Amino acid sequence: MSNEKKRPKIILEPDQRKKLVNIERRLLIKSGLTLGAVSMLTGCNMQDGDEVDKVLWAMSRWNDRVQNWLFSGQKLAQTYSADQITKPFRFNAFYPEYNVPEIDIPNYRLEVSGKVEKKASWTLEQLKQLPQSSQITRLICIEGWSAIGQWSGVPLKTFLQHVGADLNCKYVGFKCDDRYYSSIDMATALHPQTILALDFGGEPLPPDFGYPLRLRMPTKLGFKNAKHIGGIFVTDTYPGGYWEDQGYNWYSGI
Repeated sequence: MSNEKKRPKIILEPDQRKKLVNIERRLLIKSGLTLGAVSMLTGCNMQDGDEVDKVLWAMSRWNDRVQNWLFSGQKLAQTYSADQITKPFRFNAFYPEYNVPEIDIPNYRLEVSGKVEKKASWTLEQLKQLPQSSQITRLICIEGWSAIGQWSGVPLKTFLQHVGADLNCKYVGFKCDDRYYSSIDMATALHPQTILALDFGGEPLPPDFGYPLRLRMPTKLGFKNAKHIGGIFVTDTYPGGYWEDQGYNWYSGI
């Protein structure tokens, strides 16, 4: 059997992409502006698309700095009881449900790169041997809905320690097998509720929710919780993200 992973075929309809980007733009303008960012609009002609885009990006970067300053690495997000779990849990991705990728599980390997001492890849069985953590938390989508689910997996902090990651670096990035990519700040990566989820609802992570491995962190908006993770890297170079590179706020804390 080949060690080469299958590359999934993903089709994202143009109208779906446009709709989601427009939603984010409206939310960014409506609710994402700090007082300092609003002051940047002074004298800006809203008819000038290029200039407005520059201002919006400046606002987003300003908000990133403010949210990072306010974030507490030990303050826990709210947890819930089993009878509060949302059933059925809602599917969410940058593609329609019929395009959920097929992952070659027997040959799956989690690649590790960047500023880490141990760059060897990991199998699912190896990940399952690490200490596990479970949580019942709320996933909040930028589109305005939320759902409560039960997730179990390896604390990201534990994994980073095992691979000898430089914990003084600024970013942890994720490459996914559905062509998605994202990144988070190191403080969030080390938060006790940030996990590499292997299970959902007490069962192995199903395809719709990111199998075989997804990022789960209740301190960030849903789109930051990358699914179908195939690679993790540690870096001091800003890595961006699929939606962040199209205008979403990078930090996107809750």
